[in-house]
Amino acid sequence: MKNLTVILHILFFLGLPHLGYGQSYGKVQKEEIKTLSNECKEKKYKSCYKLAEIYERKGATARALSYYKNLCSSKKQPLYGKACEKLTRGSQEVFLLEGLDAGERNSAIKYGKECRVQAFSGCWNLAQIYLLKEKKELAMPLIKRSCAGGVESACYYLAGDQSSFILLNTSVLLFGICAFIISFSFLSGEQEFKASESLEETTEKKIDYKKYGTILHYSRPAFKRYIYPIVAQMKKKKKIRDKYKRKLASSGLTDVMTPEDFYAFKLFLIVGFPILFLAVRAFLEETWPLKLIPLLAAIGYVYPDIWANGRTETRRKEVILSMPFSVDMLALSVEAGLDFVAAISKVVEKAKPSALNDEFEILLKEIKVGASRAEALRNLAWRIDLIQISSFCATLIAADSVGANIGPILKNLSKEIRQKKSAEVEKAGATAATKILFPMLFLIVPAVFIVVAAPIALEMITGGN
Repeated sequence: MKNLTVILHILFFLGLPHLGYGQSYGKVQKEEIKTLSNECKEKKYKSCYKLAEIYERKGATARALSYYKNLCSSKKQPLYGKACEKLTRGSQEVFLLEGLDAGERNSAIKYGKECRVQAFSGCWNLAQIYLLKEKKELAMPLIKRSCAGGVESACYYLAGDQSSFILLNTSVLLFGICAFIISFSFLSGEQEFKASESLEETTEKKIDYKKYGTILHYSRPAFKRYIYPIVAQMKKKKKIRDKYKRKLASSGLTDVMTPEDFYAFKLFLIVGFPILFLAVRAFLEETWPLKLIPLLAAIGYVYPDIWANGRTETRRKEVILSMPFSVDMLALSVEAGLDFVAAISKVVEKAKPSALNDEFEILLKEIKVGASRAEALRNLAWRIDLIQISSFCATLIAADSVGANIGPILKNLSKEIRQKKSAEVEKAGATAATKILFPMLFLIVPAVFIVVAAPIALEMITGGN
C-alpha cells in the first residue's frame, strides 16, 4: 500500500508540468525575481541578498556574485558580513559557473564544495577546469590557495609559470646581445667588403644575374656579404671546392659563382625560404601552418642543386643540337688548310651563340695561355660531361697523338653525329604514339564516349518521347 502511495505521488508530480502547474510555478518565480529586483533598486538590502541567493541556486553565479559584491562594499547595511562570506574563503564562498558545460558545471560544483571546507585538492581541480576554459584570472587565486594548502602540483605550476617568465626575459636579453655582436661584426667589415666589391667590378666583366634566375639575383648580395666570409674560413673548404667545381662547370656557372659562393647560396636559402614564407603569410594574413618551416628550410638547401642540374640538362641538349653544324664547320675549315686552333676560331666566329660555342671559346683561351691541345680537349670533355663530346675529344686527342690528318676524321665524325641525331629523332617519333596513349585513354576517349552515349541514354530515360 505504501509503495502504491509513493508511485501515485511520483506520477502526480511528473504530471504537474502537463497540467500547467510547472508553468505557473515558473511565472511565480519570475514575478518574485522582478519584485525583488525592484526592491533592491530601492536599496532594500534583504531583497538584494535574497535575489542573489535565488541566482546562486539557479546557477547564474555571475549575477549572484555581482549582488554579493555590491552588498559587501556597503559596510553600513546589516547583511554586510553574510555577503562578504560569499566572496571570501569560507563555507559560503561562491564560484563562477558561467561558460561551463553540464559535465564541467557538475564537477565545478563538487570541487567548489570541497574547496569551501578547506579540501585544497578540490581548489586545485576547480582551477584546472578554469584553465581549460582559458579563465586564468579565476584559476590563479585558487592555485595559490592550493599551493598554500600543501598541494604540490599547484606549487609546481606556480614555479613553472615564474621560471618561464624568467626564461623568456633571459632569452630576450641573450638574443639582444647576439644581435649586437653580429651587427657589430658585420658593420666593422663593411668598408673592406665595399672595397673588395669595387675591385671585383673593375677586374671582372659585368654579369647580368637576372638571366640566371630571380632567386640568385636577389639572394646574391646577402649571401655574398654575410655567408661567404664564413664559408671561406671553413676547414672543409677544399672538399666544398672539389664537390661543386664540376657541377658549376657542367651548368655553365663558372663565371657566375665559385664553389664557395654556391655553398653559401645553399646555406642562405635554409633561412631565406622560411623568412619569405613568414613574410608572405603575414602580408596575406593567412593561417598557413608553421610546421612547413622545416620543410621549406630543407627545400632551400637542395634548391641550388636542383637549379644547377636543370641548367646542366638544358645545356647538354643545346650542345647536342649545336654539334652537327660546329663539327661540319670545323671539318671544312681544316680541309681548307687552317690548323686546328684557327679552325676552332672560325667556328666560334661563324656559329650562332650556344653552350658549345662558349666551351670552344674557353678551349681557345686555355690553349693561348699555354695548355696543350690534348689537355684543353680533356678539360672540354670534363666540363660538358656528355658521351658525344667525350667521344669527339677522345678521337681528336688520338689523332693528334699519332700526327694523323684530322680533316677526314672530322668529316666522318660529322656524318656519324648526323646519323645518330636522325636515329634519335626517329626513336622519339616511334615512342610518341605510346606516350600519347594514356592521355587519350583518360581525356579524349571519355569525352567521345559521352558525346556518343549521351543521346542514347537520354532516349532511354525519356522513353523516346
